[in-house]
Amino acid sequence: MRIGLYGLLTAAFLALPVTAQDTPIEQTIQSQIDAFLADDFVTAFSFASPNIKGMFGTAENFGAMVKNGYPMVYRPAEVEMGELREVAGNLWQRVRVVDQAGKAWYLDYMMIETAEGWQINAVQLLPAPDIGV
Repeated sequence: MRIGLYGLLTAAFLALPVTAQDTPIEQTIQSQIDAFLADDFVTAFSFASPNIKGMFGTAENFGAMVKNGYPMVYRPAEVEMGELREVAGNLWQRVRVVDQAGKAWYLDYMMIETAEGWQINAVQLLPAPDIGV
């Protein structure tokens, strides 16, 4: 019975929304965004997975890609961590970013745990949710 209760409590805890900086995954994402805000591409690149590092080769190449392809991440006005989900065995952290023009964007960060800690293995820009009245 004790194991069942523990499992239920764990599931209930994991289902709760998390607030910014509550988890190492959120800290990794926020630290990378902070590095972009400081134009510190070397530090930002350090939060990328080995796969991403292999694709871009250098911090400068990586920084240029983010600057040109993800300007809302490069210079966000606001960052809000959303739900952490497991999809097909992968962990995905939802992040809401508001850009400098005030437009909200939703992104999913695929996270992997490495010897260096949690790292970002992919970022997917999501379609904007429908806004109801």
